[in-house]
Amino acid sequence: MKQTGVHGKNYQNTTHLTTSKILLLITLTLITLTVIPLYFPFHKFPSLSSTTHSSTSPATTTLPHHPHVTVDDNHYKCDVFSGEWVPNPEAPYYHNTTCWAIHEHQNCQKYGRPDSDFMKWRWKPDECDLPIFNPYQFLEIVRDKSLAFVGDSVGRNHMQSLICMLSRVEYPIDISTTKDDDFKRWYYVSYNFTMATYWSPFLVKFDQPDTDGPTHTGVFSLYLDEFDKKWTNHIDEFNYLVINGGHWFSRPSFYYENHRVVGCKFCQQENVTDYPMTFGYRRALRTAYKAIMSRKQFNGVTFLRTFAPMHFEGGDWNGGGDCIRKKPFKSNEIRLEGSNLELYLAQMEEFDKAQKKANENGLKFRLMDITQPMLLRPDGHPSKYGHWPNENVTLYNDCVHWCLPGPIDTWSDFLLHMLKMEGRITAQEKLVNQRKRKIAS
Repeated sequence: MKQTGVHGKNYQNTTHLTTSKILLLITLTLITLTVIPLYFPFHKFPSLSSTTHSSTSPATTTLPHHPHVTVDDNHYKCDVFSGEWVPNPEAPYYHNTTCWAIHEHQNCQKYGRPDSDFMKWRWKPDECDLPIFNPYQFLEIVRDKSLAFVGDSVGRNHMQSLICMLSRVEYPIDISTTKDDDFKRWYYVSYNFTMATYWSPFLVKFDQPDTDGPTHTGVFSLYLDEFDKKWTNHIDEFNYLVINGGHWFSRPSFYYENHRVVGCKFCQQENVTDYPMTFGYRRALRTAYKAIMSRKQFNGVTFLRTFAPMHFEGGDWNGGGDCIRKKPFKSNEIRLEGSNLELYLAQMEEFDKAQKKANENGLKFRLMDITQPMLLRPDGHPSKYGHWPNENVTLYNDCVHWCLPGPIDTWSDFLLHMLKMEGRITAQEKLVNQRKRKIAS
């Protein structure tokens, strides 16, 4: 006997109808949840619109959380530093109005740069695809760790770019122990991650006895066999070091070893041998590597970021040279030559020697070879757009540093890729050690 309700409706039919509706709703919900992630893939972050933010809040809405990190065999074998720049209309991934970390002289949009195409390229390796930087992945990898940038102002430029790339997730708080912008320390509260910068343009101990000199840029004394303790005393505090140097070695300098002058670079002094800049550069790199390997408590990873070439055309940096090109070169349109080639070869040879010694001592030295990719980017420098046209400044056209947002945001793509590789290498080493222990037992 069928039961009926107070209004004469059949309960069995009603129950069947209700169940059908519920199943339909569940089906539609599952379809919606499946389609949304496909329509909004995690690497396509929303545009930034907020111009104000707290020190630890992202500059935009919360992003999807994708901490999972995978590296396939193709990426493991691929040389990510050999390739071409290809259009990327989705870039940039932050704006100059939403990231406070941008140095004034690299804030090209603020100071009137009219074009924006220089921000809309990505690096495409020849044999694979380099993923766009995922800030969540990066912060998960460096959770409870610390990273230091050591080198010249281009190294600081790199750190500022990374802060901006991470700003889609979180802004750091300033925990610096000094007000000197050359030695900053930033802390990401949610990830217990510390990032620091140490300004050491020669990577070794130096001073400046003459602030003028033959080129009016000062004369420096480089103590090629002595550590720059402003950074070497802090090596043990970090899990990762990113070191760089190069451009400053073109300045007039006296070279010291064992507390005596052994030569110089364009010092114009009688009875002092004038050497090419690679003389001091090679010895400075050796001393920097020696400093890292001398630390008994340091067991982290050292990345040498190769230098980014200058792009002065029509004159030297202080002789009317400028960088006015509006798009990247193709790899067959320009070659590394002159002083750029000399510096590159010197740093590669010294790195190879140091890496062998590091391996013997159980240390990890890695190469972030960005020289070729950056050789192709004459369009990414501030040029005259680092200050207002009517400002009375002594700055020359800047074809050394890089606009932000701009090409060096790709350095974060490289860095994240290398951290993923490091994770894979570490995992493989653990497996090998486990096998050895099993065999031994």
